[in-house]
Amino acid sequence: GPGGCRSRRQDMALRCASGLAAGRPPLCPRLPRPVREGTVRWSSAAKASAVKMNEKASREKILTLESMNPQVKAVEYAVRGPIVLKAGEIEKELRKGIKKPFTEVIKANIGDAHAMGQRPITFLRQVVALCTYPNLLDSPSFPEDAKKRARRILQDCGGNSLGSYTASQGINCIREDVASYIQRRDGGVPADPDNIFLTTGASDGITTILKILVSGGGKTRTGVMIPIPQYPLYSAVISELDAIQVNYYLDEENCWALDVNELRRSLNEAKSYCNPKVLCIINPGNPTGQVQSRKCIEDVIHFAWEEKLFLLADEVYQDNVYSEGCQFHSFKKILYEMGPEYYNNVELASFHSTSKGYMGECGYRGGYMEVINLHPEIKGQLLKLLSVRLCPPVSGQAAMGIVVNPPIPGEESYSQFIKEKESVLNNLAQKAKLTEDMFNKVPGFHCNPLQGAMYAFPRIFIPSKAIEEAKAHKMAPDMFYCMKLLEETGICVVPGSGFGQREGSYHFRMTILPPVEKLKMLLEKVKDFHIKFLEKYA
Repeated sequence: GPGGCRSRRQDMALRCASGLAAGRPPLCPRLPRPVREGTVRWSSAAKASAVKMNEKASREKILTLESMNPQVKAVEYAVRGPIVLKAGEIEKELRKGIKKPFTEVIKANIGDAHAMGQRPITFLRQVVALCTYPNLLDSPSFPEDAKKRARRILQDCGGNSLGSYTASQGINCIREDVASYIQRRDGGVPADPDNIFLTTGASDGITTILKILVSGGGKTRTGVMIPIPQYPLYSAVISELDAIQVNYYLDEENCWALDVNELRRSLNEAKSYCNPKVLCIINPGNPTGQVQSRKCIEDVIHFAWEEKLFLLADEVYQDNVYSEGCQFHSFKKILYEMGPEYYNNVELASFHSTSKGYMGECGYRGGYMEVINLHPEIKGQLLKLLSVRLCPPVSGQAAMGIVVNPPIPGEESYSQFIKEKESVLNNLAQKAKLTEDMFNKVPGFHCNPLQGAMYAFPRIFIPSKAIEEAKAHKMAPDMFYCMKLLEETGICVVPGSGFGQREGSYHFRMTILPPVEKLKMLLEKVKDFHIKFLEKYA
């Protein structure tokens, strides 16, 4: 009935009170302290049953390898693949004092310049520092030309702060500077800031454009033509988007040249199983280091125009050209010079980045893309897609702004800037030649000239006994070779199978970024290892 529903606590309190009224000392048991909200009091029986439940298999996970997105599962990215995970394990072992035949792991697997000891460009860091901490604008330690650029960037930022979101397309004045840079680079070919999109490194731009290009199903699914060997970003994004990868092979016997007859063969074969509508070019090449001639670029543009292909020109190594007689030509410039029929029709997206060149600022994740001849309605769709990720990192945008607007003759920072820039590029040219020469002295190695970029991609001879052993370990032969190289020398390189190669040929990609003395030692170690490897498996 009413009032019969008392709590245990009320009951105890009443009993205590009646005892006191009768003159007896209080015999009230101590009341349990109030339990804080959110904590649970377990009885010993409840605890026991919880332990039992725990002993049983925990309930099945919602997200498993079987239930996950199959496109993500199909993604592979060799540059940070199994070989790099193994290198990380070995580094941990070395730190624990476990003895190895070497004292350090040399990560020659990735083009990470500063990690390899390259010094940052002073001017770029000064401007980014000023933008990040504007109080420094009053400091006499910073040159006036750096302050001028920092003020200009900050004026275009909300609240004059690098910490505010920017427009999805990027900071306006930096897009204007990118357009001016392209115009200077291409000898006056016009560039419109409206066609410039600042990106999170070049990778973000490449991924975004491919996202918008891929459509259809079955035989109408979009085919994306990529060079083999390729930079694994392309195959990874194609897998993720469930598009169709269409390989065309670069000609190793002819310094990794691109042959239009090979493009045609590849395209015609692909038409039977997909709708090839994108052609990707990497110039200068990664991992192959070739620099395309003007004639080659004209042929490619004509082919894209003829076959109605959307062109993607990955030009992040445009500052890295070393060989005599080689010169970087942008696709945009050649397209313009081929006349209005091409220039007004061929759809082209070109990409650049802060990560490579002489800057090596990988961590800022700065980049841009220029997209020309895009359908006006598609431009709206592209902006919508970019707006979902809000904006690229603003410090990366600022870094890109300095790459395209460096000190000019007459400004106080010019002489130091040009000295630092030339020092980095001359050093890379020296290391490119050294690597090519030393690799070509190793029996069973063949290395094409490193005309540009920052990698060697030598062809290596792997004896049949080693190929058999690799198969027994369920490994590609060049993966087996690279694992052995890592375990015996501490040198981490990426097997050619991660980039693609002709059937029966084997390669690895190695960066030329380590300091000259370290690079010489590394090349000697590779040579000694290879000779022992040939003896063991002969």
